[in-house]
Amino acid sequence: MDTLIEHTAVPTHETSPQGVPKSGFFRETAKAVFLILLIVLPVRMYIISPFLVSGESMLPTFESSDYLIVDKFSYRFTDPQRGDVIVFKYPGDPSVSFIKRVIGLPGETVSLKDGAVTIKESPDDTAGLTLSEPYITYPKEDTMTVTLGEDDYFVMGDNRYASSDSRVWGTLNEGFLQGKVMLRLFPVSHAAWLPGEMNY
Repeated sequence: MDTLIEHTAVPTHETSPQGVPKSGFFRETAKAVFLILLIVLPVRMYIISPFLVSGESMLPTFESSDYLIVDKFSYRFTDPQRGDVIVFKYPGDPSVSFIKRVIGLPGETVSLKDGAVTIKESPDDTAGLTLSEPYITYPKEDTMTVTLGEDDYFVMGDNRYASSDSRVWGTLNEGFLQGKVMLRLFPVSHAAWLPGEMNY
């Protein structure tokens, strides 16, 4: 006589369509998300971050919708240099970020006469350095003189005719600095390393 053996079903975990237990699937997904956040967030906060240009204040060097990568790390060890293109929090509203060019460094006197920029590094500097600025396509005939504090920078947009910068709202304290423009990714036809950097 054949013996009938009854097979008892053993409860199993509910599986996803791929055959992976759902509990394991969610656990693995959570681990992946955690690892991504562990890597991406510190990089995003302290090393590099994306920046999308909005407006015409840096024409013709940068156009609206240019996609940039900002180096937030280097200025922890070195100071901004004249000619650097930087991103910073606007002192009048720190929730907004601006992009401008460093013109004057801490302790210097910046003089504008009919739009031409002269830098005096100290009170004893009688001649000064008049900047050659080949990137200026849209000039403005400004005349003013500003002496910078020991933690302040004088910044201007390359489109002098349509830029709200240190000529309008004053000097930029180093505490508002976010970083230096390191890379232009888009448009691809204008992709460049250290785009717009100028050595005077």
